[in-house]
Amino acid sequence: QVQLVESGGGLVQPGGSLRLSCVASGMLFTGYNMAWYRQAPGNQRDMVAGFSTYGSPNYADSVKGRFTITSDGAKRTVYLQMSSLKSEDTAVYYCKGRWGGHDYWGQGTQVTVSS
Repeated sequence: QVQLVESGGGLVQPGGSLRLSCVASGMLFTGYNMAWYRQAPGNQRDMVAGFSTYGSPNYADSVKGRFTITSDGAKRTVYLQMSSLKSEDTAVYYCKGRWGGHDYWGQGTQVTVSS
């Protein structure tokens, strides 16, 4: 059974930082088969950060230079380091893993950027 468990969300002031974590189990973990998405109220779920076919990180234009995706194979964990956070980054952040032709999702973690 595939499980993706996110953590690290919370309330942060504009300009602050947070690091999200997602631990994967029950699936092949290469790091490159993982990605982060987010969904704000009333909006669709959009990709924030992931990896290309060749393993280089990809980012949404709105987060380039502020967010960094990394992975730790030994811990089966993918991270999203978020810096210089803005109010428009407020959303539920989801971890996605792809394996066996299927996409698997975590339960999400809320990130709220507000003063």
